[in-house]
Amino acid sequence: MRKFKLQVQTSVDGYMAGPNGEMDWMTFPWTDDINAYIDALTEPVDCIVLGRKLAEGFIPAWASGPEGESQETIDWMNDTPKVVISNTLTESPWKNAVVAGGDLAETVNKLKAQPGGDLISYGGGTLVRDLIAEGLLDEIHLFVNPTAIGAGMPVFANLGAHQRLHLVTAQPFDCGITAMHFEPKSP
Repeated sequence: MRKFKLQVQTSVDGYMAGPNGEMDWMTFPWTDDINAYIDALTEPVDCIVLGRKLAEGFIPAWASGPEGESQETIDWMNDTPKVVISNTLTESPWKNAVVAGGDLAETVNKLKAQPGGDLISYGGGTLVRDLIAEGLLDEIHLFVNPTAIGAGMPVFANLGAHQRLHLVTAQPFDCGITAMHFEPKSP
């Protein structure tokens, strides 16, 4: 069965965005060591899963070939098939993306049961919250930026119950970010 991974940037105090969606607190530029880590993380991935709101900015941003990104990364982001989780869209307005709605657990479990490589999600906030709360992720990769922002959109919101996690690795990088790889811990 395919693994489902979450990769998300977070502040040291656990927010993935500021109160109004700000992301100006993130650490850039990235160094070669963090790029190598991300290359290894995404190498087995052949499908990106996004929430609708994130997809609306994410897909067009990568399609425009963002400045400062390598052509290899731009190509991977654009060429990798995407599933947009949405109960409001009925069809995809984007190239190389399909829309999946309905029950989240059923949708994710169908994706995981399909043949292929791993799945990765980059968010958005509602999707991240629901994936964690419903225990649908096999790996959680938090890229902790060395900044506290005090308020915003938490990674772990409205869980309904404790989420026990096992720390697999914690890897600091030259740019100041630390990647923390967690896996859900069985009760």
